[in-house]
Amino acid sequence: MDLNLILVSLVIIIALGFDYTNGFHDAANAIATSVSTRALTPRAALLMAAIMNVIGALMGTEVAKTIGKGIIDISHYTSSTDLMMQREGLVIVLSALVGAVVWNLITWWFGLPSSSSHALIGGLVGAGLASATEVHWSGIVEHVIIPMFASPFIGFFFGYILMWIMMRLLTRLPYHRTMRRFRVLQTLSAAAMALGHGLQDAQKTMGVIVMALVAGGYGHTHNVFDPVTGDMTIPLWVKLAAAGAISLGTYSGGWRIMRTLGRKIIDLDPARGFVAEGVSALVLYLSAFVFHAPISTTHTITSAILGVGATKRFSAVRWGVAGNIVGGWFLTLPAAALVAAIMFFIVNFLVTLA
Repeated sequence: MDLNLILVSLVIIIALGFDYTNGFHDAANAIATSVSTRALTPRAALLMAAIMNVIGALMGTEVAKTIGKGIIDISHYTSSTDLMMQREGLVIVLSALVGAVVWNLITWWFGLPSSSSHALIGGLVGAGLASATEVHWSGIVEHVIIPMFASPFIGFFFGYILMWIMMRLLTRLPYHRTMRRFRVLQTLSAAAMALGHGLQDAQKTMGVIVMALVAGGYGHTHNVFDPVTGDMTIPLWVKLAAAGAISLGTYSGGWRIMRTLGRKIIDLDPARGFVAEGVSALVLYLSAFVFHAPISTTHTITSAILGVGATKRFSAVRWGVAGNIVGGWFLTLPAAALVAAIMFFIVNFLVTLA
């Protein structure tokens, strides 16, 4: 059997596996606040999030293109007719995915809401460096590093400001009746957050699958290039597969991380949950549609929760837990990169023996 076809198939399977881990790892991003405030039951929240993830995944492709072309340059592998060159390109993508999956599983086990997006990007960088492939550092700074620092600050700032304004507007209203109304509104804000998660995170897997198709010599077979402009396009089957995998993962739930986001950082009420989800969803939409940046849904919602929580009083936020989470954020890129680099050397050695 053609080794290229085996490698492409393996990459697609692992990519969808990564998408699945992304779903259960990041399910908490969309629904932890709604579940913790009892706006939604856990299963109802997971089902709603899974459906919205599918819809979000089909709404755009710009983030997928950024992942597919803007992190590392494998064009010399994809344009080569040499089978060994094509296989090395596939090994790079495969190693990047393994690095991302391993880090996802580690952080899930410890209940840390780290970024699946940054795990994937770190995996691509690590495999790229190990293979002496050109890394688009300017693109990484523009689309990854700057958003990595900017989105948490934006989430915290707007979460704090909007919640402070909300508190002033609602100060004379009866508390319990108002909170009941916010529980209803949280259904909408959680749905908006889940839509943004699908829009951002499922697209990243689409970009990786397209990279594998091109590297393996199947790009034109699956029409991944626009016949007029030559730009990368995402085949419908890739969109549906990525959307389905992330939704299945979401529905399976990520209870460890959900407990961290929903209960361990701060005790949320429905009003604060609504504001945190609304701010996070808005940031995700702007990043996807305006800046085409693959930002972290985890960073955005966590910082927004910290922002709305700080309006109670700063001591109400469990800053020790928040510090552990932020530490995990900084470890994600280098840790996933290291695993991917090790995997590249191992898999590439095995492929050269085949």
